[in-house]
Amino acid sequence: MTHRRHPRSRSRRLVRPGHWHVHARVERFVEPSLLLLLRERPLHGYELLERLPELGLEGRVDIGNLYRLLRSLEDEGLVSSEWNAELPGPAKRTYELTAQGRRLLDRWAEALRRAQDTIGNFLDRYEEGR
Repeated sequence: MTHRRHPRSRSRRLVRPGHWHVHARVERFVEPSLLLLLRERPLHGYELLERLPELGLEGRVDIGNLYRLLRSLEDEGLVSSEWNAELPGPAKRTYELTAQGRRLLDRWAEALRRAQDTIGNFLDRYEEGR
């Protein structure tokens, strides 16, 4: 008898027979979260990392990935940055949302509202069948 492997899923895994660990996640939620935080005010990388948990992203982002994403956003013209030596300690690169970044944030909000409606419809139907 050959052992069949179950397809891998990033959103669920079998912990033991009949028991699943399910992780409902919003793909790429870090990007809109950064844009939202930068809409509020310019911030440097460590401030962003400290504030991401306010949006439910605790422990999901390491500083290296954060800076790679910020560089990518800057390359696309969504954020701008400059060195700021006025803050305590060594000079820090401070990031600010651009007009193009604000437009992208608006699109993210629209997409998340649609996702929220879809999830709400699913949960309403789920509750009806209980």
